[in-house]
Amino acid sequence: MRFSTDLICWKCGASLATLPLPLSREAECPKCRAYLHCCRLCRFFNPNVAEQCDEDRAEEVRNKEGANFCDWFRPRPDAHHPPGTGKSSAAKAKFDDLFSGASAPDDKAATARDKLSDLFAPGKKTEK
Repeated sequence: MRFSTDLICWKCGASLATLPLPLSREAECPKCRAYLHCCRLCRFFNPNVAEQCDEDRAEEVRNKEGANFCDWFRPRPDAHHPPGTGKSSAAKAKFDDLFSGASAPDDKAATARDKLSDLFAPGKKTEK
């Protein structure tokens, strides 16, 4: 009997080293009780394709986090992605940085704005 020494839970990241391979259909994470024989732990899981599976011959599974009977299931050790580590999180952070007023304007922009304000300040005479 082989053990899953390198596998970690897709949901919480806990080690699955004590579980025998192949994972049974009803196998659960010892820490968070998430099902393990599911699409989210499979090496064919791909959220960027229509049915979220890279195996063309596999039947569609609607519940990607529930236990299933897929014959193409192959567990992958890198299935866990902590919140805030994906591409969308990085893009959101860049977007927030771009449009948040939290960052101070650079010196050139502040200087240009001050000069423009001085130029159009009421009551100020301009030289000709």
